[in-house]
Amino acid sequence: MATLDYFAIALQAQVLAEADSGLDGGVFEWIAQSSALSKLVLLILIAFSVLSWAILLQKIWHFRISESQTSSFLEVFRRSKKFSEVQSVCQSLSRSPLVGVFQAGYAELNAQLRQVDGDEQGRPMLRSFDALDRALIRASATEANKLEHRVHLLATTASITPFIGLFGTVMGIVSAFQGIAGTGSTNLTVVAPGIAEALIATAAGLAAAIPAVYFYNHLTNRVKLFLSAMDDFSLEFLSIAERNFT
Repeated sequence: MATLDYFAIALQAQVLAEADSGLDGGVFEWIAQSSALSKLVLLILIAFSVLSWAILLQKIWHFRISESQTSSFLEVFRRSKKFSEVQSVCQSLSRSPLVGVFQAGYAELNAQLRQVDGDEQGRPMLRSFDALDRALIRASATEANKLEHRVHLLATTASITPFIGLFGTVMGIVSAFQGIAGTGSTNLTVVAPGIAEALIATAAGLAAAIPAVYFYNHLTNRVKLFLSAMDDFSLEFLSIAERNFT
């Protein structure tokens, strides 16, 4: 019995030694020794990840400025008694989507008021309230497209990178089995490096996809808030125009 225990312990030590020798070097050494296809897969995943983070940081910075300028613009708009006073501050607050909506409405309002005479009290009158409404809707759609620009690339990254990583994993496992077939050995020294190389692709795909999913939802929610603010502002603009020019 003691002899059997001795051989069992010796066998376990041999397996652990093989595992250690097969896994030496770490992730970067596995990548350096990986096949050209595996390196290409990792390069594609890194490119997607860098692109998504660049878009994310740019959008967060842009939205932060837009929110700040939107608050300032609304304060000026509600405090001013004339649209011309609001127009004078639009250039300094151009990052706010409400500025684009206001300028479209203001231009349409001026174009109509120049073409018609006033009422019996000399007050200028709108020629077409529907035309003013359409101008505001078109401007809101234009500003919405600006807000959503490139955000869809985060959704693309989130949906495609796990499959690219899975492709790299499958090909890595195939390569590992080819190595087993070529050497005729199934010990960890032969199997472990190939399996580890294959799983790196899956990990890289998930590392690119998970932040992209989270921040795509985050940015989409912020875009919806901007759209809601533009709708509210358009109604407020129309109400003022209706009270004063109809």
